[in-house]
Amino acid sequence: MLNAGLSPEHEEKLGSFVDGIGLYRTEIPFMLQSGFPSEEEQVAQYQGMLQMFNSKPVTLRTLDIGADKQLPYMPISEENPCLGWRGIRITLDQPEIFLIQVRAMLRANAATGNLSILLPMVTSLEEVDEARRLIDRASREVEEMIGYAIPRPRLGVMLEVPSMVFMLPQLASRIDFISVGTNDLTQYLLAVDRNNTRVASMYDSLHPAVLRALAMIAHDAERFGIDLRLCGEMAGDPMCVTILIGLGYRHLSMNGRSVARVKYLLRRIDIEEAQELSRRSLDAQMTAEVRHQVAAFMERRGLGGLIRGGR
Repeated sequence: MLNAGLSPEHEEKLGSFVDGIGLYRTEIPFMLQSGFPSEEEQVAQYQGMLQMFNSKPVTLRTLDIGADKQLPYMPISEENPCLGWRGIRITLDQPEIFLIQVRAMLRANAATGNLSILLPMVTSLEEVDEARRLIDRASREVEEMIGYAIPRPRLGVMLEVPSMVFMLPQLASRIDFISVGTNDLTQYLLAVDRNNTRVASMYDSLHPAVLRALAMIAHDAERFGIDLRLCGEMAGDPMCVTILIGLGYRHLSMNGRSVARVKYLLRRIDIEEAQELSRRSLDAQMTAEVRHQVAAFMERRGLGGLIRGGR
């Protein structure tokens, strides 16, 4: 699946090569304007993407601003923005922003029915319950506006805050899917700001603790019947993909530039050897050990060219 929102023309060209949009970053159009886009402007934006991938699922993430993603007309100044007011925290504190956006999504989806809604930076069940309440309200308002019932979208959460790793049993009855955001999950598990050059070298998604968290997520998602996806940079990194497949991840969403090489890799490995590599990686004590195991596996399979020259 495709992570989208940065280059619509390029994303349209990739449409026949992917299984849908695993993550559409709705904040991009917000960041390119001088003020909040109107509901009508948002309807047109989302309708274009939903119709472009008419026969395939499209996941629209609600507004994910804060930290390194700022709106020029809504400045947020904080001492520690990575742990501050961002994602769902902002839109639940400003419910009218959330309601306008969700109404636009629902209206855009009325004719296609291929929408999923994804909530970013979720920390608690209370946030999920409040978002569901607002989505139900938006659905009623749209149906009153257009005069007929609309398709109900699937609802998911970004699993990127460590607290939610331990809440999947309780999440199962509230949502349809989870999408693991490995960029922030890694950052928060390792207490490393990946944008801070002094500590950026400590940020590594193949850290044994990160892999064990991913294994726990995959196990609980299967146990409790939650559709499992992954949309962080790991999904497009050949060093990580085989381990992810071995852990049970089957829906990977990545940037367009990674699609071809990941497809190439997946055609040349099988599930059993991916599972064996993931088992050995989970037993590793150090990140360097994991990377050595993956590099050796890739070289044996004649796939070393996919990782040489990269970290």
